[in-house]
Amino acid sequence: MSESAAELTKEAEADLGAVTYPLPEGIIVERDVRVRMRDGVHLEATVYRPEKEGRYPVIMCVTAYGKDFGPADYSTLPKIKAAGMAVGTMHICEVTTWEGPDPGFWVPHGYAVMVADPRGYYGSEGEPGVYSEEDAHDYAELIEWAGVQPWSNGSVGLHGVSYLACNQWMVASKTKPSHLKAIVPWEGASDFLRDVMEPGGVPETRFLGGYYAGSLARGAGMGIAETGPAMMDRAARNPFVLENIDVPALICASWSDHGLHTRGSVEGFVRIASDQKWLYTHGGNKWEVYYSPDAVEWQKSFFDHFLKGEDNGFQDRPRVRLEVRDTKERVEVRAETAWPIEGTRFTPMYLDPAGKALTSSIPEDAARIEYDAEAKQSVEFDLIFDRRTEVTGPMVLKLWVSAKDADDLDLFAAVRKFDASGQEVFFCGKDGFRSGVVALGWLRVSRRHLDPVLSRPWRPFQSFERTEKVRPGEIVPVEMEILPSSTLFEAGETLRLAISGRDILEFSRFGHDDSVNRGRHEIHTGPDHPSHLLVPFI
Repeated sequence: MSESAAELTKEAEADLGAVTYPLPEGIIVERDVRVRMRDGVHLEATVYRPEKEGRYPVIMCVTAYGKDFGPADYSTLPKIKAAGMAVGTMHICEVTTWEGPDPGFWVPHGYAVMVADPRGYYGSEGEPGVYSEEDAHDYAELIEWAGVQPWSNGSVGLHGVSYLACNQWMVASKTKPSHLKAIVPWEGASDFLRDVMEPGGVPETRFLGGYYAGSLARGAGMGIAETGPAMMDRAARNPFVLENIDVPALICASWSDHGLHTRGSVEGFVRIASDQKWLYTHGGNKWEVYYSPDAVEWQKSFFDHFLKGEDNGFQDRPRVRLEVRDTKERVEVRAETAWPIEGTRFTPMYLDPAGKALTSSIPEDAARIEYDAEAKQSVEFDLIFDRRTEVTGPMVLKLWVSAKDADDLDLFAAVRKFDASGQEVFFCGKDGFRSGVVALGWLRVSRRHLDPVLSRPWRPFQSFERTEKVRPGEIVPVEMEILPSSTLFEAGETLRLAISGRDILEFSRFGHDDSVNRGRHEIHTGPDHPSHLLVPFI
């Protein structure tokens, strides 16, 4: 290949989202390694390990996207690009599986990397599943197999993004493999019902259908397009018990992935039982950040400590790597010790329809504000800052609402930032471009009931145990979870709360089109109905 042709190839790769390099020398590649499960079914894996004899810690992932599909085979990337999304640029080895650890980096640093296809996908035998009990036990058996190989030191760590992170929550919460020593779930839902399928009780109607018919169907056969919803529903009704997880964990959550992985990642950090857990937050593109130098340094230091036993000081790092956004391009990074961060002042800011404002005191007069719930119409309330202020953490929108012509309501909320000149400040959104807001929330009012054990003042947790409709005109109190974020506001800048009956942001691959809304909604304010946004001021 000529030098100019090579440059063109690299430009094409960068435009697609991945810039690759050859697998380094000195690496043994064992493909289609068959691992026997308890019922006689064989799963297939590819193992990358150093040529030099020795015993190495194992970094593992199980992927439904093809264990041997490198960047040249990523079917997901062209679809993402065609849908108008951006992924940033991933600098990875040419054999790196989609959303998985890069063997070209890890093996030269003294690790074996094992990538397996789950039951029923690609070369693995059996019937395919989606986060099933069988999948959990298969993953555990793969871990135990890897832990006793002659090239293994007995310590296995799990690694990967999205699907590859979700199944880490699955295996670590449902089984206790003796060789599992650490996990790195990098942006992965941990509660499919609340994180993905029905955020706030409002059904997500776009993402999963395409996922079953596309990414999963490629490896499991087109039948998964029909059976996938039932499989995912079973997984959602049998959720991961995060409190069962006690292995060391490095967890990543982004402020840009609301409605997919943000909520579950933060819940995982807060609720797992491990005393050794860290939270890495960011506001960028999930794949680009996963392979970035800073993120890889965290991952390597974590695994060096917990899989190799190196005394590298990782255990002394503050537990939260916090990224505070000013704009999409300007961020501040600092260390914190907990989530929500210590010293957070959760402050109610009350909805004042007269001034279209958020105020620190309850308006003296009762009022109500209406909007057309079937139109793309919002009501908005502004908080203008008189000093530099940081807003970091989850928010809660508590409202008293009614519907004139319906027995249920779907509510959508967005928190946005405007600069001192009145121009909106956009952040990285789910599409990867500058289309994101500060934070999002959803709520179906008939699913408003909260779990009294898991709910916190700063994070309502819907029980989903029953559905209770409302009478037309009946005023009911509701609490909407506004997902975690971190944003800086300078003096003169504005935090704007928008409430609507439709998605406030439009994404081609994500949406909520199955609405119960009819007619007009009413939001009630004042002494008897102190509707407010609970804001985490730092």
